[in-house]
Amino acid sequence: MATSRIEIFEQMLTSDPANTMVLFGLAKEYEKAGDEAKLIATLERYLASADDEGNAFGMLARAYERTKQSDKAREAFQRGRDAATAHGHQGMAEEYKTILESEYSAP
Repeated sequence: MATSRIEIFEQMLTSDPANTMVLFGLAKEYEKAGDEAKLIATLERYLASADDEGNAFGMLARAYERTKQSDKAREAFQRGRDAATAHGHQGMAEEYKTILESEYSAP
């Protein structure tokens, strides 16, 4: 039987647990598979050790929304907006700001 992409990423993490690129890749696979719990846990682990530029925060926020955790979603969008701004990604920062204003009534 062929090894799944998730299994490959999990094996890679076994040999290099601090590899944030592999963590992000695994998160993307969990997102594709619709495994919200593993997606959230993996993104939280990734964000605890990576200098994300905003994208992972948006992924995490949407996962929180899908699991009805709106307070955590709002916080993730806020952190994503701040990260995007700090890294010069004004388009992403504006996108998150618009989402916060329209969906969460927050500045």
